[in-house]
Amino acid sequence: MRPPARGAARLLSGAGLAAVLLLPGAGPVQAAPGAGPPTADGTTKGQELPGMPSAFDPEAEQVACTPASRRQAEKQDWSRQRLDLDRLHRHGTGAGVTVALIDTGVAPDAAGLDGRVTAQGAAGDDCVGHGTFLAGLIAGSGADSPGLAGVAPDARILALRGTDERGAPDPGLVAAALREATAAGARVIAVAVALPRRDAELTRAVADARDAGAVVVAAATPDPPSRGGTDDVPSRTYWPAGEPGVLSVADMLPSGLRPNGSLPTGGIDLAAPGAGVVSGGPRGDGHYLGGGASVATAYAAGAAAVVRADRPDDSADAVTRRLTATAYPADLPQLDPYAAVTTVLGDPAPPAGADRGSVPVVLRDTSAADRATDRATLIVLFGTAGVLTVLWAAYALPRARARGWRPAGEGPAGASAVGRE
Repeated sequence: MRPPARGAARLLSGAGLAAVLLLPGAGPVQAAPGAGPPTADGTTKGQELPGMPSAFDPEAEQVACTPASRRQAEKQDWSRQRLDLDRLHRHGTGAGVTVALIDTGVAPDAAGLDGRVTAQGAAGDDCVGHGTFLAGLIAGSGADSPGLAGVAPDARILALRGTDERGAPDPGLVAAALREATAAGARVIAVAVALPRRDAELTRAVADARDAGAVVVAAATPDPPSRGGTDDVPSRTYWPAGEPGVLSVADMLPSGLRPNGSLPTGGIDLAAPGAGVVSGGPRGDGHYLGGGASVATAYAAGAAAVVRADRPDDSADAVTRRLTATAYPADLPQLDPYAAVTTVLGDPAPPAGADRGSVPVVLRDTSAADRATDRATLIVLFGTAGVLTVLWAAYALPRARARGWRPAGEGPAGASAVGRE
């Protein structure tokens, strides 16, 4: 049977240990910094899908249209998880908004897009397949794979051709497409191509589109060339992404960095997933893998459509500001569609493309939080000291009582005298 004094000591020791573990929770606790968007490995494990080209070889004598994919994705790709589309769609799906997509055209009867694509003439014949791939990222329903839906699955697509049949961009075609999108009243215009030189007609077409209230989203760079490296390519501005007020979008990996081989540029407003992304094509119901700034642009355009549907009275500049202000902070701000729809913003900030150098930096007053932290620290220190005192008493008092309150090392009373006799 355990002696009563030792049992009491162990009980007090257990109570003291519990107090040490629980004490820090008694004071104010400061929230830990957000961990940011969910991460993913970005690989294609289990998803061996054909690649979707952004253009065909312009020097080839003959080319065949991109064939139908015979494979379907087995799981949701990292990009949709990163953008948290499942949760976004509980708040908005872009219903009632038309997104004009300027690329290689869109097949109106493509899987997941049937009934929501307007395409006239050459814009309805997508031999390359790239425009249809992007349309699925903007407004696709996912067809038999709802987990692969686009950002704004209830939006409409106005398909416009900004390239020739092989996917080579042409400034005259892009400018004409911008004017057609403006005349049609598109509230979001996605320009998936990027031109190396500024064009006066294209500049005027962008300005007219913005004056009409359209959010213009453009690829910050062309997609990397299929042949040759980009190490020796100098940094430059591409158009129309470089025009004032245009939301310039670059591609990123799951790490938030731009992919190897990306063309260098400046003035990027947003980064969005642009590697190992899954979508459909113009023929069949199979899936492809694609990447590049054009893919990131499609995701940003879909987010703009959801914001426009949720806030129909907001100006184009307000929508652009919302997309940039709610982006996840990083070297390249990362698109966060859910935050763009749900966040309550404060005072207005300059729109994309404006001079941000003159904006004053406002530091948050943290004095109250600092005082609360100091009080919590004192509580923890004094509380810990008290608990240690309790633990020491629980250990020492029973032993002192057993020795008859004599100092440690001294024998029983009278033992020394007996020894001397």
